[in-house]
Amino acid sequence: MEHVDHILIVDDDREIRELVGNYLQKNGLRTTVVADGRQMRAFLESTPVDLIVMDIMMPGDDGLVLCRELRAGKHKATPILMLTARNDDTDRIIGLEMGADDYLVKPFVARELLARINAVLRRTRMLPPNLIVSEAGRLLAFGKWRLDTTARHLLDSEGTIVAVSGGEYRLLRVFLDHPQRVLSRDQLLNLTQGRDADLFDRSIDLLVSRLRQRLLDDARDPAYIKTVRSEGYVFTYPVEILGDAS
Repeated sequence: MEHVDHILIVDDDREIRELVGNYLQKNGLRTTVVADGRQMRAFLESTPVDLIVMDIMMPGDDGLVLCRELRAGKHKATPILMLTARNDDTDRIIGLEMGADDYLVKPFVARELLARINAVLRRTRMLPPNLIVSEAGRLLAFGKWRLDTTARHLLDSEGTIVAVSGGEYRLLRVFLDHPQRVLSRDQLLNLTQGRDADLFDRSIDLLVSRLRQRLLDDARDPAYIKTVRSEGYVFTYPVEILGDAS
């Protein structure tokens, strides 16, 4: 049976969640709608989903709190698309810092939401087609770290899995396949998300910051990811291709 993507919509506005749910269903997606974090947690306990569309401004635990909670738990790999009613950078930047995969400002056109959902699902399931990857080795080693490209696990020196989001994995993979090469923000955005940067788009800078935190890389004197002023970023550490992770 062909897989039908299951979208969980978390929004306290009944009209919006039902309109979005109905529209996505008419376009071939399976949907479930809930009103708040409590209902979201209860549903996810028994049913996995392919993507979560979540409003930021909700009573009780807001979308930012819920996003951070999801990224720290067993649903850390589930893509999240945030909805915000504020037409400024604050919520969007914080949402990306918390681990959201994309965002959309209210009011929005349902067709654009569908397009963004499909784009997030595509890029979480495969590496971008224009990325040259080194699949000859299943372990990429750099410093005290190892990246298992089959399981998509980042491993520290003791073999402990360090949780990374889908966006963080894709960015690290790009760097490891292009070491010692300066990559512009536009190139990184295109390679990791398959789109061009908008004016003042800070998503790559935020993703680099999050990835540095995962690698315990001091931004003031980084050992792995260095900033090249007015150009972009470069992964400076040598990368070694190892054999099968098993």
